[in-house]
Amino acid sequence: MAEISIRKVAKHFGNFTALHSVDLTIADQEFLVLLGASGCGKTTLLRIVAGLETPSQGEVWIGGRRVDHLPPRDRGIAMVFQNYAVFPHLTVYENIAFGLRMKKLPQDEVDRRVRRTAELIHIEQLLKRYSGQLSGGQRQRVAVARALAMQPDVILMDEPLSNLDALLRLEMRAELKGVLAASKTTTVYVTHDQVEAMSLADRIAVMHQGRIVQAASPVEVYRNPAARFVGSFIGNPPMNFIPAKKAGDGRWSVAGMTLDGPRASRSEIEFAIRPEDVEVAPDGVPITVRVVEPLGAHTLITSDVEGHLFRAVLDSTTTVRTGDRLTLAPKPDRIRWFDPDTTAAL
Repeated sequence: MAEISIRKVAKHFGNFTALHSVDLTIADQEFLVLLGASGCGKTTLLRIVAGLETPSQGEVWIGGRRVDHLPPRDRGIAMVFQNYAVFPHLTVYENIAFGLRMKKLPQDEVDRRVRRTAELIHIEQLLKRYSGQLSGGQRQRVAVARALAMQPDVILMDEPLSNLDALLRLEMRAELKGVLAASKTTTVYVTHDQVEAMSLADRIAVMHQGRIVQAASPVEVYRNPAARFVGSFIGNPPMNFIPAKKAGDGRWSVAGMTLDGPRASRSEIEFAIRPEDVEVAPDGVPITVRVVEPLGAHTLITSDVEGHLFRAVLDSTTTVRTGDRLTLAPKPDRIRWFDPDTTAAL
């Protein structure tokens, strides 16, 4: 069992607090992604789990064993970094075998693990090559294979695909998810790329300003953001937000529409809808199209609603031009509401 339990972990750098009392449990064999913008604390949290940073307070447990006082080599972990960290003077075989030799494993066991892992990553034909003869994607595969060969309880990955081009990143995402599922290894993966997070994760922990604001499945995070930040950060384009004024008990006025909503005591809350969850309809918000972006399967239009940017994703068969006037209506079951003070979902 390799469950990870992060308990009240905080990290201070002088007067700056990078992490504010973070609590998170990662299940055995789960693939969890730490997602957030630069500076949110996700890499700091990963480094604390790895033992490369010491928490200012709190505890880290792996497999029922407290490890925050142990050096990295005694934690049962392996790491894959953004830079490949592949030794240029060693062959692919020797790169994968490096950690195994450091553990003084018998040669037949080293050979078995290297060849099995290379087959899993589909680089068995590269074992005799040096890193200078490899592409970026191949070097990243070697780094992953070296980590898997150690048969760790936990693999920690810090933006391992960010140096690859878009097409190779897409290929590696699919391959990585399959390999880690087959190896049954608990994985913590750090990224700022929401597409990576949505496609790879069993669960996403969205971080903002040193706190985890939501930890849930990719579908739940996308459809039911727990805070305004989650809705604005996840999704391309992100959610639309418009102020809503009270129009009665559980009724709210939004840009000329009156909609059913939460029974809140305050007089103003925030209406939110994803761009793909609006449609052209007779009763809705009147808009003037400012920008039209044909994107193949769909068309993205941008307009202005009461001084707020408003985007809609329409079917590519819809004919629309800059300057056209349309009426857009939200799908009622896809509307979300937020408290403007706490930014929490209502």
